[in-house]
Amino acid sequence: MAEHTSSSITIEAAPADVMGVIADFARYPEWTGEVKEAEVLSTDDQGRAEKVRLVLDAGAIKDDHTLAYTWIGGYEVSWTLVKSQMLRAIDGSYALAPLGDGDRTEVTYRLTVDVKIPMLGMIKRKAEKVIIDRALAGLKKRVESVPKA
Repeated sequence: MAEHTSSSITIEAAPADVMGVIADFARYPEWTGEVKEAEVLSTDDQGRAEKVRLVLDAGAIKDDHTLAYTWIGGYEVSWTLVKSQMLRAIDGSYALAPLGDGDRTEVTYRLTVDVKIPMLGMIKRKAEKVIIDRALAGLKKRVESVPKA
């Protein structure tokens, strides 16, 4: 599972605003499309999600899975699979980099998925790319539509 897929996008908002949307799992069904339910199962001592149950409906892939999250400072979060019906593994991350005077953010999303059903590597990478591109577009739209405080 060394191969991964990644993509980046620039969002017209500060990194803290972008991370605020990423960390707000309860609202994922409002902007991600594929996530139909999100439930935080446990949090760390800073109140950030450690384990999250997600119900996905991404057309061919429907799944109920739990992910474990690791927060690295204020600019990065990564996750790994705890349990799933369809997935053997899922490893991903969002890494944020402030741009200019800090009012724009480059977001890089990395993802590696391994499904329990046989799938050609090329098809799997294409599916990862679709997931990443949809997630980044949804994140950008969501962050940029939230009124600034």
